Amino acid sequence: MEPETLTQPPESDALACDILSRRAAQVHIYNRFPQTLKEYGLKTSANILSLAMLLGMSPLAAVAADLDIKDPWVRGTVSGQQATGAFMEITSKSGAVLVGAASPAAGVSEIHEMKMDGGVMKMRAIPRLDLPAGKPVVLGPGGYHVMLMSLKQPLKKGDTVPLTLQVEGKDKQVESIKVEAKVRDLTASAAPATEPKH
Repeated sequence: MEPETLTQPPESDALACDILSRRAAQVHIYNRFPQTLKEYGLKTSANILSLAMLLGMSPLAAVAADLDIKDPWVRGTVSGQQATGAFMEITSKSGAVLVGAASPAAGVSEIHEMKMDGGVMKMRAIPRLDLPAGKPVVLGPGGYHVMLMSLKQPLKKGDTVPLTLQVEGKDKQVESIKVEAKVRDLTASAAPATEPKH
């Protein structure tokens, strides 16, 4: 028998082999990643975020880290009352926009503004509330606030109401910020002077 003649593989086969080789190398690197970190004395969970930051990736909590939220509280209600307000002070270091709110305690949550119009105090829902860089924005009785409507149950003094604020950062990405607000007395109008800041 004549020996078989080895021929050069077609270009398409060579390309396929090259792709498979690269993928195999990528799988090897991926599987080696935790071991490689250990070889350098690093912890995998603690360094993924560090590596992401070195690669220029934005941390998921970028907007949360930019905000300083003080004294979140909710005014208490009586039986049968269907609405109340949530209040706080928000400061954004680099500038952001409050674009929404939600709470499991209420069926509907909206950002509201109260202001004088023709000698009459009026309240209206607003779609956005600017948070200028470095300037505290007060959400308080008689001004901006989060309106909680269609309440699921009465809110008693000492209860805690979970709130989720929807905040738009400078990159136009919206992030959900979790806040725990304490319920104060029905007649409360401002933060008690003795209450510690958060």
